[in-house]
Formats: sequence, C-alpha cells, structure tokens
Amino acid sequence: MKLINKISIVSFITLFAFSCVQDDDYSVPQSIGQEENQKLVQLLNEIESGSADLMTISEVKNLFVSGEVNQIESNLVVRGYISSSDFSGNFYKEFYMQDEIENPSAGIKVSINQVDSYNQFNVGREVYIKLQGLSVGETNSGDGVIAIGGGGNAAGDEISEISENRASDCILRSSNSFTLVPLALNLSEINDSHIGLYVSALSAQFSAGLDGLTYVDPDEDYDTQRDLESCIDSGTLKLETSAFSNFNDSMLPTESSGTITGIITRDYFGDNRVMMLNTKDDVNFDSSRCDPLFADDFSSNNLDNWNIVSVVGEQGWEITPYGNPAPSAKISGFSGGSNANEDWLITSIIDLSTLSTVTLNFQSVVRYNGPSLEVYASSDYSGGDPTSDGNWIELSVTLDADSSSWSSWTDSGNIDLSSYAGGNVYIAFKYVSTSSASATYEIDNVLLTGE
Repeated sequence: MKLINKISIVSFITLFAFSCVQDDDYSVPQSIGQEENQKLVQLLNEIESGSADLMTISEVKNLFVSGEVNQIESNLVVRGYISSSDFSGNFYKEFYMQDEIENPSAGIKVSINQVDSYNQFNVGREVYIKLQGLSVGETNSGDGVIAIGGGGNAAGDEISEISENRASDCILRSSNSFTLVPLALNLSEINDSHIGLYVSALSAQFSAGLDGLTYVDPDEDYDTQRDLESCIDSGTLKLETSAFSNFNDSMLPTESSGTITGIITRDYFGDNRVMMLNTKDDVNFDSSRCDPLFADDFSSNNLDNWNIVSVVGEQGWEITPYGNPAPSAKISGFSGGSNANEDWLITSIIDLSTLSTVTLNFQSVVRYNGPSLEVYASSDYSGGDPTSDGNWIELSVTLDADSSSWSSWTDSGNIDLSSYAGGNVYIAFKYVSTSSASATYEIDNVLLTGE
C-alpha cells in the first residue's frame, strides 16, 4: 500500500526559489462578503510578510509524483484565474484555473465537493488557494491530469475532493474578475502542456460522418467523444461532452467550420486528450466546411486508401496500434537484423481538376538509424512499379529527426502542391533500408486540402 507523501517547504526549497512579490497588487477586495474578505486580508498579509509563499501553478504541478498523493505541510499559496464553468453541467465537482488572463502557460484542476459553483467560481475570477493541508495528485490514477484535492484514498494514489466546508477556508476569491482571452491554437499545436487552459481551436470542423448526430450519444450514460479535424493541417482532437450537460441532445453543427473554444484536459482513463466546452455558445462555426481531398488518420485500421508496392525485401508497410493518436502506418526493415528493402506507400488517385491551390500535410516519427524516408508526388502514375511507372518528384518535407523517442511526432509543415492543380496527383512515401541500417518510421494524419 502506498502512503500519502507529506511535502514541506524544506523538502523542495532547493528546487524552487520562493519569494514575496512586492510589486503585486494585494489590495483588499470589497464585494465578496465580509468573512471571505477578512480571510483573504489575512492571507495577503501573510504573503507580503513572507510567512506564506506564493507559488505559480507550474511550481505546484512540479510537486506531482506519478502514482502518488503529495500532501502539502508548508504554508504555500497558489493564485490563478478560473477557466472552466459548471453552468451548463458539462463539468462536475471540479474547476480548472490558469496562471494568466491572456497567453497562459499552465493550468491545473481543482477537485471540490461542490456543484453549481459557477456563480462563486465564475470564469475569469481571480482566486487564491491555501495549499497547507491539501494534496497534489490525480483524481483517477494515471489519467495525466494534475489536480489539487483534499486528501488521498486508501491506496495513496488518488486525491479526494476538497469538502465544501473546507473550501470556504482555503479557496478564497478576490473581487477581481476578468474576461479571459482564449489561447488561439491550431489543432496540431494542442498538447498536454495546455491541460487546464481556455483554448480556441482555429479552423476546425466535426469529422465527416457525424451528420445528424448529437453532442452526446443517447445510449451513453456518461460522456461522448466526437472527433474534430483541422481545415489547415492534419491536427485532430476529440470533443468530450457529459450526458448531464444542458446541450447533450443538441445537434452537432456538421455543415460548417470555424472556431471552437473550451478547456483542454484528458478523458477519465487518460487515454485521449480532449476539449470540454463551458457552453455550447463557444462553438463559432461560421464558415463552410473544408472537407479534404484526401485524408487518412488510419483509424480504419487498414491501408485500403493506398497502393503498397514492395520493390525489394520481405518487409512492408503495415498498420501499427500506435500513432498520433493510434493507429498509424508503419515500416521497418528490421527482422532478426537489418534487411535490404525498398517499399512504397502510394495514395489512390486524387482529383485536383477544379482547384487552384493544393496543400499536403502529415506527421511522422522515427526510431533507430537508417536511410531517411522520402516523399514524392506524381501526376502520371498508373499503378505499377513506381521505379519505372510515372515521373516522381521528391518533395521538401520536415520529418522527425529524433531517432531515440517514440513520442517525438513531427509535423511535415504545409507542402504546396498547387503546381498539380487542374489535374490528378499521387503522393508516395518511399522507404529504404540496408543490411546494416534499418530505421522504423510511422506516419499519421495524411491530409491533402485545396481550394
């Protein structure tokens, strides 16, 4: 059984340098109730005198140890701005807060045994949390979402909620309430560093095939995830909606695209990065759909959209249960040792006859050393051996160069293929290995768009 770790300032003073920020405005709020006012007056005085240390959200998150609950013993305080709201019922007994009103760099979850907290903890409200006696951990062990809670479970690997009575003493509002400026990102730019932040995903739309569906599957008792895709690159993200939200039976706006704004987090088990809405009004799809000319995220678990040609060797392109997210297409010349191979993965024919601009985008990851993957385009391929069939032009792309990690997925950049507009095009990934060097490549989220 794991024990709850107790953290005091002595144990991490060498990791962080705490100091009272004399330039901060610790003016006393006047419009939040006399008792709460008095508690905050005392807390701000403690910070200014140095008897309490004001931490950043990033510093609090750095106290987290995977699989453990860390209880804070020292007189530490963290300040933030509320980024989520349970007004619509999409959040339950929790709120998120971030470190800045605009251009935030860190967010954190706060687990609290309180519902309908949106009036007290409204979006943009400045709050101070007295951390002494509280804990840092995960509400569901392994979910990847660092949170502040009241204590720990018997196993010592999950935090419990802060009780409503305790919250009135340790979560103190100032009178300051601001309009948060959402962090504007493309879908491909969103990552786990944005968990807890109020983010606007730009140029997004719901994936094709979701026509006629609601935010929540009526057969689901808890949550439903719907796929979002980018209009400008190969980025994807899942929108998660609670069955208890007041818009659970609203139709998805699948006929348009635009901006969608919400909180970045992970699902219950931590399997997927997701966005959750504060309100359905934060979906601003005011442009027409941007369905791609060709798109494959390999979620179908097959390579049916591709022509696989093995010129040399026994190894070939295949589906792997890993990816960005999983699955993806994989190639390796290693089998009991490095082997000589030349393998091509070629798209089906893509019609560009009505377009004037065309862009290709994909993502790649590499492990081990070997010849670099190459990417080609052809307008006259006819389905045979690509070494003799068609004129192939090598494209200038960005590939993953970190052969030591499976997590270094790299975006190709937007590759201009407008010179092929007005006709047809094929895209090919050419892999080569030798008897002495065989890299392993995975590719994902291949996307061709045009206008």
